[in-house]
Amino acid sequence: MVDSVAQSKLDASNLSSDRAEDFNLAAIDIGTNSIHMVIARIHCALPALTIIAKEKDTVRLGDRDPKTKRLTPEAMQRALGSLRRCKDLAKAFEVKQIVAVATSAMREAPNGAEFLQQIEAEVGLQVNLISGPEEARRIYLGVLSCMDFQNKPQVVIDIGGGSTEIILADIYQPRFLSSTKVGAVRLTQDFVTTDPVSREQLGYLQAYVRGMLERPIDDLRAQLQPSEQVGAIGTSGTIKTLATIDAMEKTGSEPNPLQGYQLTLQALEKLLNRLASLSYEERSQIPGMDAKRSEIIVAGAVVLCEAMKRLELDSITICERALREGAIVDWMIARGFIEDRLCYQGEVRKRSVLKIARKYQVKMEYSERVANFALSLFNQLKGHLHDWGEDERELLWAAGMLHNSGLYISHSSHHKHSYYLIRNAELLGFTELEIELIANISRYHRKSKPKKKHESYNNLPSKEERLLVNQLSAILRLAVGLDRRQTGTIQRVKCDFRPNSRKLKLYIFPTDPNDPCELELWNLDYKKVAFEEEFGVKTIAQLKLD
Repeated sequence: MVDSVAQSKLDASNLSSDRAEDFNLAAIDIGTNSIHMVIARIHCALPALTIIAKEKDTVRLGDRDPKTKRLTPEAMQRALGSLRRCKDLAKAFEVKQIVAVATSAMREAPNGAEFLQQIEAEVGLQVNLISGPEEARRIYLGVLSCMDFQNKPQVVIDIGGGSTEIILADIYQPRFLSSTKVGAVRLTQDFVTTDPVSREQLGYLQAYVRGMLERPIDDLRAQLQPSEQVGAIGTSGTIKTLATIDAMEKTGSEPNPLQGYQLTLQALEKLLNRLASLSYEERSQIPGMDAKRSEIIVAGAVVLCEAMKRLELDSITICERALREGAIVDWMIARGFIEDRLCYQGEVRKRSVLKIARKYQVKMEYSERVANFALSLFNQLKGHLHDWGEDERELLWAAGMLHNSGLYISHSSHHKHSYYLIRNAELLGFTELEIELIANISRYHRKSKPKKKHESYNNLPSKEERLLVNQLSAILRLAVGLDRRQTGTIQRVKCDFRPNSRKLKLYIFPTDPNDPCELELWNLDYKKVAFEEEFGVKTIAQLKLD
């Protein structure tokens, strides 16, 4: 995508070739509590991935300024140091690409976007900010890559530092994705002030978590059939630590691998009560406990315990893969490496856009025509007026499909409403920046051109993103003009660009040879102004018969 220009890219012919050699890929997860990296060997012929190296640093980005909620300079410096080490390790393993994502701490901090730019400038690492539901989707992919779902739906629980993701899924798709702001670091900061945790504070913490989880779990249960039975899978450091402690107390040794270990609710409740009665120092001495996690483990155990109770789960099975591995699987799907049971996920973007379009009662046939006109113009003008690639082409398609979604609110200023609806629609498969770009392209399909005084446009991270919005929104304006009556009056358009004179002829082929398409030609004359100014061309639309 636009936000991966700085990343090293694999040669396209190698990506699509059946004879491609195996290679290494790295994925980094910048979380609220820790920064994790995995390096995977991608086996092209199978296809499959094998984890060959891991790196973890507890940097506590979630330790934000209590008044401003900004990331602190100390936390940012810890993160920068960790990311440099990750990049050095990836280089040592000769990875072809680093896929980096940031989650709740970066999403919520007022200076989160600023810090992402600092990471790129100082470390040379492009980081994608993803939404809570998108984080949940990638966790699902990571779990699905290594767990047998046993032909029944599974509830997946992932407890992070800032949020907890709860997912209902089967082997084909996630049925329900949720991300709730109850993470181990966040809850510890907000509710725990005594050491050991007092009974009163523990009670407040449990009541708060119950209240926060009530709605997402009720919504999840609504997706189940009356007689349907579910399994339960737990991921993340908190759940794995609790399972490790339980195993070591029962067997005297740490399970190797931890994958597949079952932690019962009964054992978890006993463990929670004991952990809450101990001081931070005493908890850190428990076999299986990571010393840095002992400070936040009580809050994490409360989240798991309350979730299992609400979901009526007697036990949960541990999975060692989660977001990082899911990011690698998502990368493989997007590039055509995986075409078996996960192929359904390969169209997640398209299905998500169509779902949002239907939600806001978009006229589908009209939007599809506009989107197709936009893609036709994009394809014909590539190499002449622009040099954007397939990723940007997909953003234009999404903007074309959703550009009129604002009519759901009102016709007046509906382009601005479209921006708001798209920006908050939680489109799956897209990063936060990609969603912002789609929303901006849609917003400028009519009325004013992009201007720096427009906050959403001016806040785009670089000149390149603003140029993308300028050019693709100008193309979208022409596409909208080609179906002014929204009846499919124009069948197709042919572009004839003459570089010496900087003239672009648009040959318009009507669906009905007897239709003069006067309204469309008039509208194009109006719409072309922004296009001509952006690309520095003279545009002439002319009716033409086959």
